[in-house]
Amino acid sequence: MADAYSIIVKFFQEGGFFLIPIAIVFFIGIAITVERWLFLAYEKRRNIKAFEDFIPLLRTTDMDKMQMYTRESTAPVVRIIGCGLDMMKVSKQRADVENAMNEGMLETLPRLEARTGYLAVLANVATLLGLLGTIIGLIGAFTAVANADPAEKSTLLSSSISVAMNTTAFGLIAAIPLLVLNAVIQNKTKKIVTSIEMSAVKFLNIMTLHRFIEAGMPRPEVTASPFGQAPQMVQPVVPAPQSAPNHAAGQINPAQIITEGNSVVTPSMSGA
Repeated sequence: MADAYSIIVKFFQEGGFFLIPIAIVFFIGIAITVERWLFLAYEKRRNIKAFEDFIPLLRTTDMDKMQMYTRESTAPVVRIIGCGLDMMKVSKQRADVENAMNEGMLETLPRLEARTGYLAVLANVATLLGLLGTIIGLIGAFTAVANADPAEKSTLLSSSISVAMNTTAFGLIAAIPLLVLNAVIQNKTKKIVTSIEMSAVKFLNIMTLHRFIEAGMPRPEVTASPFGQAPQMVQPVVPAPQSAPNHAAGQINPAQIITEGNSVVTPSMSGA
């Protein structure tokens, strides 16, 4: 443990000034990662609990109770559903309700994605600071070698270059974890957004089903679809009205004309 500590101290002492801003950038990225992780974990738990509490109200389709619950709750998924309920007062069209809920989603996404993009920026800054420190270190090394004793030039140059490379190494050490953490946070955010969208679709499907039932219309059937594709809605088939038979002598009902291949066959008329 003592050896590792001494190596780290020596690394910082030989690395030069640019190791300090790189370290600051790294710790800022770690702070953002911790804050985002805790916030997203809290939002995930809150959305799950809020939607589970909302499901019993959704099954009863009591608009007043559902709207009261959406106004009292601060969970993003419930607030988005509340936008759809407000639109249902004005229009019952599914497209209008979807547009209202999409508007609520656009208001929610910035809070979920806030500060996540800074992680990639900080990773790039750490890398560039490392390269800048190396270049400045090399400039100083070559300047010092130019005025040194010829017998010591090779030794002095090699030691100066190794010290200058410390900033590049430390910049990469800081940048690689920040890029990985950026991908992890983005993936966690995407899962929460997907769960919110799925909950919104469930709400729309249930409300559409109740609308069919209240209107006394045949409920649409859902055909099986391959995994990953939306189910196809099959509208009930309404039989076409049959034409009244024509009993007049010498007349043929057009409905009795039968086609076979390219020929037309007419049934024989009684009394012909």
